[in-house]
Amino acid sequence: MTTGTPPPKRPRRSRARTLLPLALAAWVVLEIWLLTVVAEAASGFVVLLLLVAGAVFGAVVMKSAGRRAFRSLTETLQQVPGGPGASAVTPGPAPGRKGNGFLMLGGLLLMIPGMISDVAGLLLLLPPVRTALGRYTERSLERRMRAASPGSLSDAFQQARMHRPDGKVVQGEVIREDGTRARPRDEGPRPPLTP
Repeated sequence: MTTGTPPPKRPRRSRARTLLPLALAAWVVLEIWLLTVVAEAASGFVVLLLLVAGAVFGAVVMKSAGRRAFRSLTETLQQVPGGPGASAVTPGPAPGRKGNGFLMLGGLLLMIPGMISDVAGLLLLLPPVRTALGRYTERSLERRMRAASPGSLSDAFQQARMHRPDGKVVQGEVIREDGTRARPRDEGPRPPLTP
């Protein structure tokens, strides 16, 4: 039985969703190849020591970055107006307090076994690299936020909630002219909102 409406079209798969599994597979193969090259040049014991040292150093970095983030959070919460220990002047972020996310990412990359991830993790530990990545990320987010149309995020949520292709919702209030009361909200389960 046909209803006269065309079947819903499947959305095209984004390029990132297509290429991400291929890039991940290529990265794993390259990591394994580099580990075998280092094992042939030095020995398997050296590779094992490098992997263990990277995991331990990454854990230490992540722990210290987590402590810094928690300390920064507690200092920020103490400066909330009306809170205990609140000051009249709210200072900006202290130097060295930014970039905890990149430090944690660097620690995570150090913990992942492999030479490429270790080099990337060590690069993220350098303050100039973190600063440059932070600036690039801020500019990118600002550019995307300016390019986004107003209300696009709420429209996306409404479309996801409605499960309709157009996602249009008419906001309003129902007023009955026949004088009957609307049923109370706690009468029981409501019927589904599907068309």
